[in-house]
Amino acid sequence: MKKNILSALSVILCVGASVFAPEAGGLKAENIGVPAECEDVMLQAFYWDSYKTQSGSDSKYGRTKWIDLLKDTAAINANFDLVWLPPSAKAGTDGVGYNHRQLSNQNSSWGTRGRLNDLIQALHAAHTKVLADIVINHRANKSNWCDFDEDVFGEGYGSFQLTEEHICSDDECFTNTSSTCYGSSVHGAKDTGSKFDGLRDLDHTSEYVQEWAKTYMRWMLDSMKYDGFRHDMTLGFHGRYLKMYNEASQPYISVSELWEGISRQKRHMEECEYNTMVFDFQQKYLLHNAIVKGSYSLLKKNANSFRGQGLEKYAVTFVDNHDTFERDGYGNNQFGGQYCDLNNATVKANVLQAYAYILSMPGVPCVFYPHWSKYKDAINTLISVRKQAGIHSESEVLEETSGSYSYSATIQGHHRKVVLRLGKNRDMTIPAGYWKCVDGDYYTVYIEVGEGVETTPTDSPKKVEKILKDGRLFIRHGEHVYDATGRIQK
Repeated sequence: MKKNILSALSVILCVGASVFAPEAGGLKAENIGVPAECEDVMLQAFYWDSYKTQSGSDSKYGRTKWIDLLKDTAAINANFDLVWLPPSAKAGTDGVGYNHRQLSNQNSSWGTRGRLNDLIQALHAAHTKVLADIVINHRANKSNWCDFDEDVFGEGYGSFQLTEEHICSDDECFTNTSSTCYGSSVHGAKDTGSKFDGLRDLDHTSEYVQEWAKTYMRWMLDSMKYDGFRHDMTLGFHGRYLKMYNEASQPYISVSELWEGISRQKRHMEECEYNTMVFDFQQKYLLHNAIVKGSYSLLKKNANSFRGQGLEKYAVTFVDNHDTFERDGYGNNQFGGQYCDLNNATVKANVLQAYAYILSMPGVPCVFYPHWSKYKDAINTLISVRKQAGIHSESEVLEETSGSYSYSATIQGHHRKVVLRLGKNRDMTIPAGYWKCVDGDYYTVYIEVGEGVETTPTDSPKKVEKILKDGRLFIRHGEHVYDATGRIQK
C-alpha cells in the first residue's frame, strides 16, 4: 500500500500500524478492464489547455506538460494508484490532443515521446499505473477533408493507412459541397453511434479499422508501457467494438467517457458485455445539486446512479473533469466549472464536501488536477483515510440517512468501517468505537477502531507538529511520530 500524505492542519492521526494490511493480492477482475474490489484512486493529471505556459490564465492551476508532471511524481506516487494522462499522439492543430492526426507519433503539445517515457517509468517505479486517453471514434486529416497520415507502429505491429473508404458514409465530408470528397461513392458504412462534427468519423464495422484500433491499443500497452485506457467519445460507436478492442489488448482498467444519463450508460455497458467501467456523470450532477441546494437526500441510494443500479463496481466517480470544468457554468452556484474561484472559501468548502463523499464511497474515485493543486493537503488526507479503511469499488454502504442540510453514511472497507457526515447540520457526536480523523468545513470522517490500534483522543491539548525531512512528511503528536500513512515511527 502506497504512502499517503496526511495534513497535520486538518487531521489528527488516529490509527497506528495495525490498520494497514497488505494489498489485496489475488483479486481477479471478472471482466476485462474492471478490477474487482478495486482500492485504486485516480488522478486526472491535466485540465483543458494545461500544456500552456503558466504566464497565462489558461494554466492558473499549474502547467502539466510531461516535464512538469515528472517533477511532481513523488507527490503523485504518494497518493494515487492510477494517473490518467491526456492524449499523447500528434494532433491536427496541436492543442489538448483530441483531434489526433498520427497515433504512432507520440510527440505532442504535452512534450516529446522521450519525456513521456521518462514520466511513465517514474510513475511505474512506485507501482503507479498510467492510463492513456484513447481517441478512436474520429480523426483529423492530413491536408484535405479525406486524407490521413500513415500510422507506422513498427516491427511486430505494422503500418496502417486510413483512407476515405474508412470514413462513415454519413460523415459531413460526403455532403458538404466544400469537401474534397463531396459526393464520393468511396466510403464506409453508416455510423454505429452518434456523429462527431468537425472531424472524420471512422467506420468501426470495417475489419481494417478494427485491426488498426486493436494494434494501436496493444502498441500503447506493449511499446509505450501504458497500463489501461480512458476511452474518449464512446457514444460515437457501438459498444461491441470497444469490447473487441479491450479483449484484444487486455488493459488493467478501461473507462468509457459517455456524457449521458444512467440508462444510456447502462446500455453501453451491456453492449460491451461489462468489459469497461464508465464515468458516473449522473452522480456528479446529483452531488452538485445536493451540496449547492442542501438537498442531501440526493446522495442516498439514487436510482439514477450506478450505486442505485447495483453497478458501483463499474463507476468511476468524479467532481469535475476537463470537459465539465471548461463547459459547465457553475460559477454562480459556488461549486465547479471554470468560472468558479477556487480561492473562495465557499467554493473550497463545497468542493471538499464533494471529495469527502466520493473518497468515502464505492466506485473508483478520480481527483481533478486543479482541485488537487489547490486543496492538496485536504484531498491527500481523505485519500489516506480511504486507504487505511480499505474502501474499494464494491464497498457496501451499510446505512445512510439524510436530513435538513445533513447526510450520514457508514461504509465497509476491507480493513475498517468509515462513517461520513456532511452538511452544516451534521451530527458531530463521535460514534462509539470510532475516532475522528478528518473535520473540515461541512464534512467529518470517522474511522473504526480495531484491536491493537493505537489512538490519541482528538480533543488532546498536545501539540501537533509537521516535520519535513529528506522530502518525506512526518507528524509528531504527543509522544509519537507518525509517517505520512499513519504508521508509528517512534
